[in-house]
Amino acid sequence: MIKTEKILHLNSSKGRKVRVVREHYVREQVPCGSSLCQAHCHNVGKVLSSDVTHYVVPDVGVVRDFLEILEFRELQGVILTQTVYQNIQHSRGRRIHNRLRTLLKDPRHDCVLFANEFQQYCYCPREKGENVYSAAVWYHHHLAGLQPVVMITEDSDAISHFKLQAAHDLYSSIAQTLLERENEGGEKVYTEHLPAEVLEAGIKSGRYIQGILSVNKHRAQHEAFVRYEGSASKNTELNSDVLVSGVKHRNRAVHGDMVVIELMPRNEWKGRTMALTEGQGEERALEDTQSQPMPTGRVVGVLQRNWRDYVVTFPPLEEVQTQGRNALKILVVPWDYRVPKIRISTQQAEALQEQRVIVRLDSWESTSLYPNGHVVRVLGKAGDPETEIQTILLENCIHVSAFSEAQLREMPVNSKEKPWQVSSSEASSRKDLRNSHLVFSIDPKGCEDVDDTLSVRRLPGGKRLELGVHIADVTHFVREGSLTDLEARSRATTYYLADRRYDMLPPVLSADLCSLLGGVDRYAMSVLWELDAETLDVCTVWYGRTLIRSSYQLHYELAQSLLNGEQVEVPELKDLKDSLRDQKLAELLLALETLTRVARHLRAQRDKGGALELEGVEVRAQLDEKKNITALVPKQPLEVHETVAECMIYANHWVARKIQESFPHQALLRHHPAPKQEFFNPLIDSAKARGFSIDTRSNRALADSLERAVDPQDPLVNRLLRMMATQAMSNALYFSTGSCPEEHYYHYGLALERYTHFTSPIRRYADVIVHRLLMAAVRLETEGALAGNKELEELARHINDKNRAAQQAQKQSTELFQCLYFRDKDFLTDERCQADAVVYAVRANGFLAFVPQYGLKGAVYLKDREGRVLGVDAEGQCEWTSGTLQKYCDRISTCTSAGTHSFHLFDHVTVRISVEPSRCHADRLHLELISNRPHGSLQPETQTAARGRSEMVQEVMRRAEDKSRRPKLNKEEKQFRQSKTPNLYVLLQEIGELSLLDLSRCETGTE
Repeated sequence: MIKTEKILHLNSSKGRKVRVVREHYVREQVPCGSSLCQAHCHNVGKVLSSDVTHYVVPDVGVVRDFLEILEFRELQGVILTQTVYQNIQHSRGRRIHNRLRTLLKDPRHDCVLFANEFQQYCYCPREKGENVYSAAVWYHHHLAGLQPVVMITEDSDAISHFKLQAAHDLYSSIAQTLLERENEGGEKVYTEHLPAEVLEAGIKSGRYIQGILSVNKHRAQHEAFVRYEGSASKNTELNSDVLVSGVKHRNRAVHGDMVVIELMPRNEWKGRTMALTEGQGEERALEDTQSQPMPTGRVVGVLQRNWRDYVVTFPPLEEVQTQGRNALKILVVPWDYRVPKIRISTQQAEALQEQRVIVRLDSWESTSLYPNGHVVRVLGKAGDPETEIQTILLENCIHVSAFSEAQLREMPVNSKEKPWQVSSSEASSRKDLRNSHLVFSIDPKGCEDVDDTLSVRRLPGGKRLELGVHIADVTHFVREGSLTDLEARSRATTYYLADRRYDMLPPVLSADLCSLLGGVDRYAMSVLWELDAETLDVCTVWYGRTLIRSSYQLHYELAQSLLNGEQVEVPELKDLKDSLRDQKLAELLLALETLTRVARHLRAQRDKGGALELEGVEVRAQLDEKKNITALVPKQPLEVHETVAECMIYANHWVARKIQESFPHQALLRHHPAPKQEFFNPLIDSAKARGFSIDTRSNRALADSLERAVDPQDPLVNRLLRMMATQAMSNALYFSTGSCPEEHYYHYGLALERYTHFTSPIRRYADVIVHRLLMAAVRLETEGALAGNKELEELARHINDKNRAAQQAQKQSTELFQCLYFRDKDFLTDERCQADAVVYAVRANGFLAFVPQYGLKGAVYLKDREGRVLGVDAEGQCEWTSGTLQKYCDRISTCTSAGTHSFHLFDHVTVRISVEPSRCHADRLHLELISNRPHGSLQPETQTAARGRSEMVQEVMRRAEDKSRRPKLNKEEKQFRQSKTPNLYVLLQEIGELSLLDLSRCETGTE
């Protein structure tokens, strides 16, 4: 308890001001009166319900002027502070005071009194109103953010005092909206949206089509598409997306909105632009380079807005002044090209120059060219690496604040003084494999969060083998409905960026107690198969909880060296005597060889069904001793990696079968729909240009034809063809079996009838759900263990959204680091800015190229804005000159005074890489053609890529060490930045333009 001096300014009965000085005691433990309390407050009597959308904390003025509203029984979750109560008691008379007392005592009213004057962390002896704000902030932290807390006030001075400028801006935005609505005589820029009942009737009748609006980021002013949902128009068979051409036909819809569109007459249909654009968001229409006309429509209504927080940049101050300095109505530019400019009213225009700022949309009237919004907060200085990373996270709706104290209190105690131990009761309920099984893990070098381990042994009698997959038992530590579980559900996945990671679970679990580290006892969820030793057919299978101790923590290169018969040192054996070391090494080698044999058999079985092996731009992070990333290195094609991957696929498949058989309408599975045949056209045309025929009628036919499409002179040809096949694929998605017909369960890429994710619960929440389903299936504990189909489908949709966000954030962070690497280099003289590139697609005014050295893709222009063409002289050097350009299906030709030259698909050329800076958007790389010949002598791709990526990230990270350029990190962020080696699995997720993982490897959930 702390003693303070409290000064009160009270009103006497005669209206005079009285100053009273009293001793005042504050303490830490004061009842909060909430049923959501996580700090075990001694709440006696009435408590606030948890079944409300938010808690409200009114100030004195609101209670005084709107007491009758607070007395409504429908108004729940009201927190009345002692500051307000005492002020009303001394200034408003007995009648008002009695009404307040009745309100607090009546059990039918969800209203409690909070003694904020005695709470140590929210008592502030300042002017009226501040204690109310401090109480609201205290409640937010005290409840670990489980419930939104809203302070209600009409006091603009109080808002200014707390520097809540966003509230002023929001008020101005709303006032602007009301003014526009009153201006009914104003000229309408857009047509009004149709009423909801008209839209609904039109969708049912087939006159209108509903779907999600997706704006083309490369031509944001001209092209948007709607992927229709449900039945299409009765008069038209739609086999593609619907084009919405121009912002006028978009009719105030924003990227991501669910819209209703009306098809236009066929003679007004347009094609999509096939030419390269000089920068994303290009506003120049290219009507002469359109594809064949496609279904085209206009937006007639918006069913659901998808407005979110947007990162924007203010225009230069001189532009603000020309718009009217008195009104201060400013058009800010969103970081996302697909979002229109936003009009805001603010008094901070000068202070917010060069800053990234978060804004929210409030309205968009039909009389306005632009939507109205208001400033929420400042993110940081534009161009600063930390600001740009936070921009990427926010633009992808990724919110990963530090784990709260309440969540960390749920963690088991594990310290040097009190290490965590296996409990005897838990050990007795599990199958103990510590002495009977040789268990080991195989992961990337330096990996610390080990999700999975393996075991294989010959059973007594010699006629059977036992294969075991043992997965971290996360559900033992993360109880359903706990704060840790709710946080993991919200994050849904671990987020991997180019220089950092944000874990789904607190580090004490992800890096320690759940991680299946070598030489320590750990809880696991296991699948054990008994296989015929000759045919490897499954005889029996067992699922359940186990207790394991991993004997070896191997990395891929070490395991592969052992299989290759090389003399290498196994860390766990280095201190043993020679005879014992040789014995254990022989046991380990036998296990690896047996495991490889089993995995080859499993892969052959899937290959018969048509399993695909596609290609992605795949890299992993290397860390130095200080846990800083020093390189992004391409994945090496090691057989042992394929072995581990195949075992994980096998486990996921069998678990999917088990939970789907047990819960036909409540199982969480993962399916991969077959792609539309028209999406394969670019692949088929490109392969044909090289003399290969690609059969896409089935996954088996596709796999076989890709296997044959090999150019012995250039291995990059096959890789690019597989990348094109990957681009044609749909995304693999989670779904609830009760919401999908059984014929749609199939996984196209893996050629499996049933599939789910079971093998990585440390970093994927879907696996946590599957673990609970599996235990319910094994123990038949259905009551309280299963979510309903509707709830599970909503959860699956949430996880799918978060996975897409994680993949997009990783891609954008990689692009950020690429730009940071090249930003300060002299692209005219620095040799690192010149690289070999391969043509993989042709367009009307250039081609798309892949640069294997840095793992990046980009557009190469052969025609500029002035109409000049890039000619090629006799030495192969390129320069801008007058001429013409001709595009064919497999090549593009330039005709200049120097002669005619054609660039064919898969040609190697030399490009110069530079950075195109942007004040309002992300910087991007620019590829300029400087020679039609390969850059130097082509080195092996893996060596070139390793060296290039290593140099790139090493230099960027060295710059990042400059403390003056990086904001100070809090303790939790430092833990994230200095945590474990990122799992290879997530770092293998698609980068660039890819839409699907390397299915045969990455769908497994292995690292």
